[in-house]
Amino acid sequence: MSSWTRTGPVVAEVDGSADGLRAVGYAGEVALNAGAELVLIAPYHRYSTYTPMMPLYDPLAPAEGAEERLRVALARVRRQCGDELKVGAVAREGSRLKVLQQAARSARMLVVAREHDHGPAGVISAQGNLALAGRAGCPVVVVPAGWRPNPAEHGVVVGIDGTSLSLEAVEFAFRAAVDHGNDLTVVHSHHVPYRRLAVDDGTWHERAALTVSETLAGWDEEYPQVNVTRLLTTRPVVATLARESEHAALLVIGAHTGPLPIGDPIARRTIAEMTCPVAIVAHHITPAERNRHHREIPTPPDAVTTTY
Repeated sequence: MSSWTRTGPVVAEVDGSADGLRAVGYAGEVALNAGAELVLIAPYHRYSTYTPMMPLYDPLAPAEGAEERLRVALARVRRQCGDELKVGAVAREGSRLKVLQQAARSARMLVVAREHDHGPAGVISAQGNLALAGRAGCPVVVVPAGWRPNPAEHGVVVGIDGTSLSLEAVEFAFRAAVDHGNDLTVVHSHHVPYRRLAVDDGTWHERAALTVSETLAGWDEEYPQVNVTRLLTTRPVVATLARESEHAALLVIGAHTGPLPIGDPIARRTIAEMTCPVAIVAHHITPAERNRHHREIPTPPDAVTTTY
């Protein structure tokens, strides 16, 4: 299991945008339901964007701008959640990645807004949030642009691939399902892009069912109140998750840790294309997994050097 703090505060990024305020509102509701503290964090750079070519443009100093964003966000939280919720607000100088990474060290969850919608800009934004999740030390929930709470949306969807990457994601999904109607849909895709060229003996369904059973072992017993639906499919995984998440309150996926988790296109596309909040739960590789990976790498043959 991962080492994030399940009982820490909920941390929310404050970026000053309308979508950022929606993400703050989402974080406030999560913290209120969990009985946790909400911490608003506003990163800012030391230097402003003022240039001599814009003589009539008189922006606030970076620190003052961050404080103003925090005041607006705090007012939004108070209107939405009342005075029962304990809220802290911090403006901190530094890059977004560094500031949020430090703020999330003792958090149970970090909530951020997806800066862009679909297209290349959305993929780039998704990659940034994926890198953040790999270094934050706690699950990162990405609230998509334009998202608004819908009473018809309930339940949680989690995608698993049968590897250790899904372990922490499944744990988080069960915990989240308790807060979202006790409904959990587990998606496992056995998609082969070039199926005509692949050899399939027709037993994929049995193997996929076994994979899901092994991944869920123990969690369905610990959370008997959660209604689990197992979805086994041969459709592309991102398309399947998108369809299943249309009426879900939260989608959960696993991700690799590290400073540059660039080799996960499925997670990147999932973050960029979903219309509901997406929880990215990083998997922390254990020493046993690292040793097993090294053993599985074949030893290259001895190199032959031609001499003259």
